[in-house]
Amino acid sequence: WLKPHPKNPHYSGSVSGLDEENNSVRIYQILSCQTGSSTSHWLRSGFIQRQGASQVYVELRFTMMECSSSTHHRSCKETFNLFYYQTDSDDATYSYPPWMENPYTKVDTVAADFLLREGGERKFNMKTFKLGPLSKRGFYLAFQAQGACMALLSVRVFFKKCPALVSALSSFPETVPRTLVQEAQGVCVEQAAQQGPRPRPPKLFCGEDGHWVGQPTTSCACLPGFEPAEGHTRCRACPMGQFKWGTEGQCTNCPGFSYATTRGASVCACRSGYLRAKSDALDTPCTKPPSAPRSIVTQMNDSTLSLEWNEPLESGGRTDLSYSVRCTVCRAAGTPCLSCGDSVSYRPAQHGLVERRVEVWGLLPQATYIFTIQALNGVSQLSGKEAASKSVNITTTHDVPSLVSLIQRIDSTESSLTLHWSVPDHPRYTILRYQIRYCEKERRSEDQCHHTESNRNQAVLTDLRRATPYEVQVRVHTAAGYGSFSPATVFHTLPDGEKYMWGCEGRFTFFYVLVRTIFNALGLVAARINARSFPFPQFCPLPGIKVYIDPFTYEDPNEAVREFAKEIDVSFVKIEEVIGAGEFGEVCRGRLKIPGKKENYVAIKTLKGGYTDKQRRDFLSEASIMGQFQHPNIIHLEGVITASCPVMILTEFMENGALDSFLRLNDSQFTPIQLVGMLRGIASGMKYLSEMSYVHRDLAARNILINSNLVCKVSDFGLSRFLQENSSDPTYTSSLGGKIPIRWTAPEAIAFRKFTSASDVWSYGIVMWEVMSFGERPYWDMSNQDVINAIEQDYRLPPPPDCPTHLHQLMLDCWQKDRSARPRFADLVSALDKLIRNPPSLKIVAQDGVGDLLHMGVTLAGHQRKILSSIQTMTFRNKSTTTVTF
Repeated sequence: WLKPHPKNPHYSGSVSGLDEENNSVRIYQILSCQTGSSTSHWLRSGFIQRQGASQVYVELRFTMMECSSSTHHRSCKETFNLFYYQTDSDDATYSYPPWMENPYTKVDTVAADFLLREGGERKFNMKTFKLGPLSKRGFYLAFQAQGACMALLSVRVFFKKCPALVSALSSFPETVPRTLVQEAQGVCVEQAAQQGPRPRPPKLFCGEDGHWVGQPTTSCACLPGFEPAEGHTRCRACPMGQFKWGTEGQCTNCPGFSYATTRGASVCACRSGYLRAKSDALDTPCTKPPSAPRSIVTQMNDSTLSLEWNEPLESGGRTDLSYSVRCTVCRAAGTPCLSCGDSVSYRPAQHGLVERRVEVWGLLPQATYIFTIQALNGVSQLSGKEAASKSVNITTTHDVPSLVSLIQRIDSTESSLTLHWSVPDHPRYTILRYQIRYCEKERRSEDQCHHTESNRNQAVLTDLRRATPYEVQVRVHTAAGYGSFSPATVFHTLPDGEKYMWGCEGRFTFFYVLVRTIFNALGLVAARINARSFPFPQFCPLPGIKVYIDPFTYEDPNEAVREFAKEIDVSFVKIEEVIGAGEFGEVCRGRLKIPGKKENYVAIKTLKGGYTDKQRRDFLSEASIMGQFQHPNIIHLEGVITASCPVMILTEFMENGALDSFLRLNDSQFTPIQLVGMLRGIASGMKYLSEMSYVHRDLAARNILINSNLVCKVSDFGLSRFLQENSSDPTYTSSLGGKIPIRWTAPEAIAFRKFTSASDVWSYGIVMWEVMSFGERPYWDMSNQDVINAIEQDYRLPPPPDCPTHLHQLMLDCWQKDRSARPRFADLVSALDKLIRNPPSLKIVAQDGVGDLLHMGVTLAGHQRKILSSIQTMTFRNKSTTTVTF
């Protein structure tokens, strides 16, 4: 294996010897120290294949004579050199490669730790050296001695590798390290698989010393039906009677009323008669449909029927119990009984009832009804059997109100219908109110129909789809109950841009507003006129357009409160906790329980003690305003308490409070489509107010309330802050004749107190910016005067981070300097509807400095907003602007 240089003198060649364990070995020795020669003596190995290793180790065992023992110690040395030569083929000869340091690569000069002397202890030396990096197929080793007297006892060449390993349900192959640490890729063990949306093979690092480093990086988990075993080195099948439905955890016993008859079950089958709903987790017990409801109790009140019943004896093992009502009517003996269909109505609903009570009205006289109550749960539809039920027969004997006929359209727009109908002839009872049901004709179903009520024989239906046919029905409500709905009449909303010619209604409204304006100009406030009391020609039906009436035009403002707000007995109200402070006193949460009605939460504004008559009038003016509005996106007035102290205003309770603080609390938690939905609700409420000729003047996110369903409602209709100069709120800054919120107010309103629906549109644009920036303060910490100057110089707020381009363009449209160029609220509702119907349009994001921040690694929206706001503030502070004072 080792070959000496053919011309080596003093080389004694290979001789036999014994190692320290007395094993026979071949020894190569050089005795040049005895001759005084300094000639190089070479020894070369045969061709050694590297077998994929990038570095190898060479272990040498040798002895070395001490030079002081030599007679020629001046030329004697106690070291020798180790070399290697890389090559792709075994082509060495006695002359090639040349016996010299180049082309060989020197590994090291080897020195002895123990030297031999005459009569001394015989000890050998052991040294280990690392060669590399190796890249060719193999290599030769070479040894060179110059003046040394030594014997080479053994040469061992080896490389290190990490052994095959199974750990954490991952198997790694035998790995040869090519670097300091070599990454090894593994596979999941049998019956295991990688988890996660982007699974990657397991990996572990092999150290150059041949030992595995650290723990595996792996997502391997046992498949359903298998569990980890033997220290997570294999996956074992679940035994019979057990299962594992997911990849986590261990096998468990089958849940109630289910079984597994094979090993490795991922789901337990339900026993006969038991079922599992699609929404049920696989580790929950199997269940069955409930038994029938029990003990139906009926009570007739004129034409209204009340049905109550007891729950089933057996719920089937589920908690999602509900009830459904089926109705059949038999009008005459000998005629078939038919489904009631739309001829009767149900409160709260016909299907999906959770409470064990329902009211039915609209029953015909002298007819027999069969009402069937079905008990249902989550597996009822899977059973293939009719739901268990209980029936009761009811025969009506009383009269019912007359039928409404001749529904007419007075006016229509792209999103509303103004309707009028005739009063039924000679009704048996006094008409209390009318109920209107309207549905889109093309997609008519009971759950897509809408209901509203009116105290007069007219109504305005709002928030309708443009260019859409609607089926409308009306029925009478008297002391005898509800009558039947009239036959459906179809009316169409207008397409974009079309106008409906003024009918009597439109002419009356114009005439009414004109006369009212003249009376106000003449100071004839005491001659209070309004759309309800103003005389109009006999040939003109009652107007359907309701116009807002300023409570301050009443000679006695208390009369406005009595007309527009319902007085509530203080005993019906229970205050639970204080939740804030208003301009006049505390704001509380409480419960309102009016006899005969369901108890519900309310928000309660109180007037603190020691108030003046003017403060009381200003406080109650908000109720006089709010009571005139009925819209799903306007805060609803429940009533007022004025007969006792403290004076209170009760409104519906909005669980999530003010929109600005809610958005700041949930920064970046909502998607663009959710935010657009909030904006659409606000725009719809403002559209209704503008159609009522009401100007809000303080539209801001702080004055929008939001409930648990993320429905936004416009609130805060108090006028006092605009009428007084004593407010300490820094949001409201003095201007001509009062305090106004500069950051939200249109330029013409700041300069000339010109408040219109167009100035409300400007404020709505600011609200859009607040919503899309999750409650950021408009114009950041710029002063009010800086804001006024910036707007005058045509500066407009930039898009918030991640704001869709279309939304920022809508904001800019709202901030047109020319108020006549701003969109109407109807236009804004239509634009937002188009965005909601086309979600991909919201993915086009406005970029205003955000791109640069992304390149810098600022990815969090909150950090982007803070940086951009600081930049904007610094920009305006560094600009030398001319001061403009309004």
